[in-house]
Amino acid sequence: MKIDTLISTDRLLLRKLSPSDAEDYFQYRSQPEIYQFQSFHPTSINDVRKFILSNCVEFNRTNTWYQVAVCLKDSGILIGDIGIHFVDDDQIEIGYTIAPTEQQKGYATESLRAMISYLFKNLKKHRITASVDPNNINSIKLLNKLGMRKEAHFVQSINLKGYWEDDCIYAILKDEWDN
Repeated sequence: MKIDTLISTDRLLLRKLSPSDAEDYFQYRSQPEIYQFQSFHPTSINDVRKFILSNCVEFNRTNTWYQVAVCLKDSGILIGDIGIHFVDDDQIEIGYTIAPTEQQKGYATESLRAMISYLFKNLKKHRITASVDPNNINSIKLLNKLGMRKEAHFVQSINLKGYWEDDCIYAILKDEWDN
Protein backbone atom coordinates (compact mmCIF):
# COMPACT_ATOMS: atom_id res chain seq x y z
CA MET A 1 0.00 0.00 0.00
CA LYS A 2 1.32 3.45 -0.89
CA ILE A 3 0.88 6.41 1.42
CA ASP A 4 -1.22 8.49 -0.97
CA THR A 5 -2.97 10.75 1.51
CA LEU A 6 -0.97 13.42 3.25
CA ILE A 7 -1.40 13.63 6.99
CA SER A 8 -2.09 17.25 7.78
CA THR A 9 -1.93 19.03 11.14
CA ASP A 10 -2.35 22.69 12.04
CA ARG A 11 1.23 23.52 11.04
CA LEU A 12 2.63 20.43 9.34
CA LEU A 13 2.30 18.06 6.41
CA LEU A 14 3.52 14.47 6.68
CA ARG A 15 4.31 12.85 3.34
CA LYS A 16 6.54 10.28 1.73
CA LEU A 17 10.22 11.24 1.89
CA SER A 18 11.56 11.42 -1.66
CA PRO A 19 15.00 11.56 -3.29
CA SER A 20 14.37 15.25 -4.05
CA ASP A 21 14.52 15.82 -0.26
CA ALA A 22 18.10 14.51 -0.08
CA GLU A 23 19.90 17.85 0.26
CA ASP A 24 17.60 19.23 2.97
CA TYR A 25 17.62 15.87 4.77
CA PHE A 26 21.43 15.75 4.66
CA GLN A 27 21.60 19.31 5.98
CA TYR A 28 19.98 18.46 9.33
CA ARG A 29 20.86 14.76 9.61
CA SER A 30 24.60 15.49 9.31
CA GLN A 31 24.58 17.80 12.36
CA PRO A 32 26.48 16.36 15.37
CA GLU A 33 23.61 17.14 17.78
CA ILE A 34 21.41 14.94 15.58
CA TYR A 35 23.59 11.97 14.69
CA GLN A 36 25.04 11.58 18.20
CA PHE A 37 21.88 9.68 19.19
CA GLN A 38 21.23 7.85 15.92
CA SER A 39 22.62 4.89 14.05
CA PHE A 40 22.40 6.57 10.63
CA HIS A 41 25.07 9.22 10.10
CA PRO A 42 25.11 10.33 6.47
CA THR A 43 28.46 11.50 5.14
CA SER A 44 27.24 12.50 1.67
CA ILE A 45 24.12 13.37 -0.31
CA ASN A 46 24.60 10.04 -2.11
CA ASP A 47 24.34 8.20 1.26
CA VAL A 48 21.05 9.98 1.84
CA ARG A 49 19.66 9.16 -1.61
CA LYS A 50 20.46 5.46 -1.11
CA PHE A 51 18.88 5.56 2.35
CA ILE A 52 15.71 7.21 1.04
CA LEU A 53 15.38 4.79 -1.88
CA SER A 54 15.76 1.77 0.40
CA ASN A 55 13.41 3.07 3.13
CA CYS A 56 10.52 4.52 1.14
CA VAL A 57 9.41 1.55 -0.91
CA GLU A 58 6.11 0.37 0.53
CA PHE A 59 4.03 1.72 3.41
CA ASN A 60 2.64 -0.80 5.95
CA ARG A 61 4.76 -3.72 4.76
CA THR A 62 5.83 -6.07 7.55
CA ASN A 63 9.49 -6.05 8.56
CA THR A 64 10.36 -2.86 6.67
CA TRP A 65 11.16 0.74 7.54
CA TYR A 66 9.40 3.64 5.85
CA GLN A 67 10.53 7.27 6.10
CA VAL A 68 7.96 10.05 6.28
CA ALA A 69 8.88 13.69 5.66
CA VAL A 70 7.80 16.29 8.22
CA CYS A 71 7.22 19.58 6.35
CA LEU A 72 6.00 23.02 7.30
CA LYS A 73 2.46 23.33 5.97
CA ASP A 74 2.72 26.93 4.78
CA SER A 75 6.03 26.60 2.89
CA GLY A 76 6.51 22.87 2.28
CA ILE A 77 10.02 23.08 3.75
CA LEU A 78 11.36 19.76 5.10
CA ILE A 79 12.14 20.13 8.82
CA GLY A 80 12.35 16.51 9.93
CA ASP A 81 11.35 12.93 9.41
CA ILE A 82 9.64 10.02 11.09
CA GLY A 83 10.89 6.48 10.57
CA ILE A 84 8.24 3.78 10.86
CA HIS A 85 9.30 0.17 11.32
CA PHE A 86 6.44 -2.19 10.54
CA VAL A 87 7.59 -4.94 12.90
CA ASP A 88 4.60 -7.19 12.17
CA ASP A 89 0.91 -6.76 11.39
CA ASP A 90 0.15 -5.31 14.83
CA GLN A 91 3.31 -3.60 16.07
CA ILE A 92 5.25 -0.51 15.03
CA GLU A 93 8.56 0.99 16.08
CA ILE A 94 8.96 4.71 15.46
CA GLY A 95 11.98 6.96 15.25
CA TYR A 96 12.00 10.70 14.64
CA THR A 97 14.27 13.61 13.88
CA ILE A 98 13.61 17.33 13.78
CA ALA A 99 16.21 19.76 12.39
CA PRO A 100 18.11 21.54 15.19
CA THR A 101 16.86 24.95 13.97
CA GLU A 102 13.26 23.75 14.34
CA GLN A 103 13.49 22.02 17.71
CA GLN A 104 11.67 23.26 20.83
CA LYS A 105 8.77 24.57 18.70
CA GLY A 106 6.40 21.66 19.28
CA TYR A 107 6.86 20.13 15.82
CA ALA A 108 7.98 16.72 17.11
CA THR A 109 4.96 16.50 19.42
CA GLU A 110 2.55 17.63 16.70
CA SER A 111 3.93 15.30 14.01
CA LEU A 112 4.16 12.26 16.27
CA ARG A 113 0.67 12.76 17.70
CA ALA A 114 -0.69 12.84 14.15
CA MET A 115 1.32 9.80 13.04
CA ILE A 116 0.53 7.73 16.14
CA SER A 117 -3.17 8.53 15.77
CA TYR A 118 -3.01 7.51 12.11
CA LEU A 119 -1.26 4.23 12.91
CA PHE A 120 -3.76 3.31 15.63
CA LYS A 121 -6.98 4.59 14.04
CA ASN A 122 -6.43 4.01 10.33
CA LEU A 123 -4.09 1.02 10.28
CA LYS A 124 -5.50 -0.57 13.46
CA LYS A 125 -2.08 -1.20 15.00
CA HIS A 126 -2.02 -2.58 18.54
CA ARG A 127 1.31 -1.32 19.94
CA ILE A 128 3.88 1.35 19.14
CA THR A 129 7.40 1.43 20.58
CA ALA A 130 10.35 3.82 20.43
CA SER A 131 14.00 3.11 21.15
CA VAL A 132 15.89 5.99 22.75
CA ASP A 133 19.36 6.71 24.10
CA PRO A 134 18.97 7.31 27.86
CA ASN A 135 21.12 10.44 27.46
CA ASN A 136 18.67 11.97 24.98
CA ILE A 137 16.69 13.84 27.63
CA ASN A 138 14.57 15.88 25.18
CA SER A 139 13.47 12.73 23.37
CA ILE A 140 12.55 11.04 26.66
CA LYS A 141 10.50 14.10 27.66
CA LEU A 142 8.71 13.91 24.30
CA LEU A 143 7.87 10.22 24.69
CA ASN A 144 6.52 10.85 28.20
CA LYS A 145 4.47 13.79 26.90
CA LEU A 146 2.95 11.45 24.29
CA GLY A 147 1.87 9.08 27.07
CA MET A 148 4.44 6.39 26.34
CA ARG A 149 5.85 4.44 29.26
CA LYS A 150 9.39 3.20 29.79
CA GLU A 151 9.39 -0.58 29.51
CA ALA A 152 13.07 -1.42 29.49
CA HIS A 153 16.60 -0.11 29.93
CA PHE A 154 19.11 -2.32 28.16
CA VAL A 155 22.73 -1.91 29.21
CA GLN A 156 25.33 -1.70 26.44
CA SER A 157 22.94 -3.31 23.96
CA ILE A 158 23.67 -1.28 20.82
CA ASN A 159 27.04 -0.77 19.17
CA LEU A 160 27.05 2.73 17.69
CA LYS A 161 30.16 3.96 15.96
CA GLY A 162 32.32 1.39 17.75
CA TYR A 163 30.98 2.04 21.27
CA TRP A 164 28.48 -0.01 23.24
CA GLU A 165 25.56 2.18 24.25
CA ASP A 166 22.54 1.73 26.51
CA ASP A 167 19.06 1.73 24.99
CA CYS A 168 15.65 2.40 26.52
CA ILE A 169 12.35 1.18 25.11
CA TYR A 170 9.15 3.20 25.46
CA ALA A 171 5.73 1.94 24.36
CA ILE A 172 2.04 2.67 24.18
CA LEU A 173 -0.95 0.46 23.35
CA LYS A 174 -3.92 1.48 21.21
CA ASP A 175 -6.27 1.25 24.22
CA GLU A 176 -4.00 3.59 26.20
CA TRP A 177 -3.82 6.07 23.32
CA ASP A 178 -7.61 6.06 22.93
CA ASN A 179 -8.01 6.95 26.61
